[in-house]
Amino acid sequence: MHHKTLAELAAALGDGKVSSVELTEHFLRRIESLDHRLNSLITVTGEQALETARAADAARARGEAGPLTGVPIVHKDIFCTEGVRTSCASRMLDNFISPYDAGVVERFKAVGCPVLGKTNMDEFAMGSSNETSDYGPVNNPWDTQRVPGGSSGGSAAAVAARLAPGATGTDTGGSIRQPAALTGITGLKPTYGRVSRWGMIAFASSLDQGGPMARTAEDCGLMLNVMAGFDERDSTSLERPAEDFNARLNTTLKGLKIGLPREFFGEGMDPGVARVIDEAIDFYKKLGADFVEVALPHSGLSVPVYYVVAPAECSSNLARFDGVRYGYRCEDPKDLMDLYMRSRGEGFGPEVQRRIMVGTYALSAGYFDAYYLKAQKIRRLIADDFRQAFGQVDVILAPTTPTTAFRLGEKTADPVTMYLSDIYTIAVNLAGLPAMSLPAGFSEGLPVGMQLIGNYFDEARLLGVAHQYQRGTEWHQMAPAGFE
Repeated sequence: MHHKTLAELAAALGDGKVSSVELTEHFLRRIESLDHRLNSLITVTGEQALETARAADAARARGEAGPLTGVPIVHKDIFCTEGVRTSCASRMLDNFISPYDAGVVERFKAVGCPVLGKTNMDEFAMGSSNETSDYGPVNNPWDTQRVPGGSSGGSAAAVAARLAPGATGTDTGGSIRQPAALTGITGLKPTYGRVSRWGMIAFASSLDQGGPMARTAEDCGLMLNVMAGFDERDSTSLERPAEDFNARLNTTLKGLKIGLPREFFGEGMDPGVARVIDEAIDFYKKLGADFVEVALPHSGLSVPVYYVVAPAECSSNLARFDGVRYGYRCEDPKDLMDLYMRSRGEGFGPEVQRRIMVGTYALSAGYFDAYYLKAQKIRRLIADDFRQAFGQVDVILAPTTPTTAFRLGEKTADPVTMYLSDIYTIAVNLAGLPAMSLPAGFSEGLPVGMQLIGNYFDEARLLGVAHQYQRGTEWHQMAPAGFE
């Protein structure tokens, strides 16, 4: 059953071919037997999952089931889950048991999805390789000596290895799309404000966005149908009419205008990645799509802008972790200052400390205008570039990452090189646009991801464009050796 997609599992449940309890037990057995090779989960919630599965089976028997009722998933360990440890992969929150559910968790609970566990991630979502976790790095199932990407690397690895049919992730600068690309799955970052941030532990509040990770575009649409919606508890949540994000899956692509940003196809892209993307472009041409070159002239400034804005917001958000109210507290503090300094120094890892320091500096008196304010002005120019591009095209196509998955430890000593692995994804977050990555082929045995970027609130079109590609290709069906 683990080779079936979310949509196929939902259909099997609806037809009575399998029960939710059987499905949940099956995936829990796979986690127990295989996850020691990946370290993709921090916490396994087997008892709670089976309890939900039994309730889901009862709901189906009463005729009260929805499309995903009884289909098990996993949540990134950045989403608060009532009665379960929510660690953000940090020593700071290792002992934190959340007293409430995040908005996203509530929504999946309401439709009866058993939660198999909480997935590993970069600490407080800060990283591009899933190597900053306090619980150890996650391994890529395609090659366990390589990274799965980050920060949602645990979610990506769990889906790629068929330990779960779907997972939630968060995307601040590419943290859904980049690991989806490196592990050969599909991941969607919705328009900023589409999905509630309530109970999603904040890294950079103007950039963070929750989204689905699964095998196919159709599965991501099913999950987004659950996740999306207004939440009055989240000041960044947008009130929009309800819609079926899979309503346009079968729309023809004839006459569709796809933009190719010249800035994304220059130096720095691995030749194997370039070959795969060229083949994907040829496939779309056969489906009737037209291609137009577009310009995103300020996209080259995305990385420096992001690494001013994100650390600044991180500095503010993580100030609440002080060893006083909850979370890690140092032993035998001498006084209040010692409590603050040692609790934060011992509770946060090196990457989190680095970003807090950078952000605090950028926000300090005398430097705010020079750094943070200037970065926000350039951010507006980046968004304006996309607006102009979408005046010419319907969708933008680009590589998700410049290379395939790199080896564990290869970039940890050079933070700047690590940051550049997100060079094709960061601009989307700065503009607040929806975008997704889907598997488009392989280079030297490793997955390559293709990125589709849409206009605001155009997720249904994006999913349709991706679905038409997946109808004619088999890349999304391939499983890594040893996890078949």
